[in-house]
Amino acid sequence: MIPLFKVFVDKSVDEPLLRTLHSGYIGQGPMVQKFEQALAQRFYNNRVLTLAAGTHGLHLALRLAGIGPGDEVITTPLTCTATNWPILMQGATPVWADVKDDFNIDPVSVAEKLTERTKAILCVHWGGYPCDMAELQAIAAKAGAVLIEDAAHAYGAGYDGAPIGSCSHSDFAMMSFQAIKHLTCVDGGALFLSQQEAYERGKLLRWYGIDREGPRTDFRCEQPIAEWGYKYHMNDICATIGLCNMEAAERNVEAAIKNANFYNKRLSDIPGVKLTQLAKDRQSSYWLYTLMVERRSDFCYMMASRGVAVSRVHERNDKHPCTEDFCSILPNLEEVVKKQICIPVGWWLTEEQINHIVASIEEGW
Repeated sequence: MIPLFKVFVDKSVDEPLLRTLHSGYIGQGPMVQKFEQALAQRFYNNRVLTLAAGTHGLHLALRLAGIGPGDEVITTPLTCTATNWPILMQGATPVWADVKDDFNIDPVSVAEKLTERTKAILCVHWGGYPCDMAELQAIAAKAGAVLIEDAAHAYGAGYDGAPIGSCSHSDFAMMSFQAIKHLTCVDGGALFLSQQEAYERGKLLRWYGIDREGPRTDFRCEQPIAEWGYKYHMNDICATIGLCNMEAAERNVEAAIKNANFYNKRLSDIPGVKLTQLAKDRQSSYWLYTLMVERRSDFCYMMASRGVAVSRVHERNDKHPCTEDFCSILPNLEEVVKKQICIPVGWWLTEEQINHIVASIEEGW
């Protein structure tokens, strides 16, 4: 079976990882600092906090933005539950916006959902394809709301000449380094921030509220804590893996983009297939390559019979029992989810495999 996902760990990690393991310092230490410096340089943003999981980044962003009970966060239901559960963790209300045919949140729907209780807009770059950031930024500014990017899929993506992660159009951007992402640390994530004050506060909140850089008279006893926080920090083991994977991750993104461009040329005129995510002002990282197909069940059966793994990847979040109180009418989402399917696009595909995938679709289902 040609896989939809595959874990990549560069062979160069072996010696550095052993050094870290036996260094006597495997918590948050010098390797975390080096990894953050490398990310800051890669994304032209010095305000970066590495974390134990990408979800922690979204939770921190909401906390830093002051989101709490009674507040509304306009968001997309077409995503991993990790996007929206932090809203519930803060006691806030998720307000579902509709999506466009590119699977991203629709700015028109977002504008229609605004109320005086709207405190944040949370957008997801589906599969690594950037949302309409200029439009969302303008809507957020007019509403006095913060704009948060879920860039879990978007390592290597860019919008209007700037890398996703630079926060050129947002207040916060979260990135995931979970096992099957373009850049993996085995698990982990990062929160990129646009404002220095939020960055300094976030640095405290990711470690119980303790200032790890402040003076101490006793190694183990903490100074008075002004604001309680979490144990959300990254450790040196994950940071070492991330550092060793960064160079290869750039090549893997390039390979995914090359494969996606091949699909864009070969699949554009096939009956029953609709291509999306083709705007010229942004570059997808193509963590996913998502089509809309007619008779999706037949398509999935055909692809499985020909040894190709396919999946919708994420179920819509607004259909779970724990979110049933927040349901709303989303007509385009209803249509999109009937046809949405992802096919393999990653660095692991051989020329023979990608030609087999295209030939399988061309033969019909």
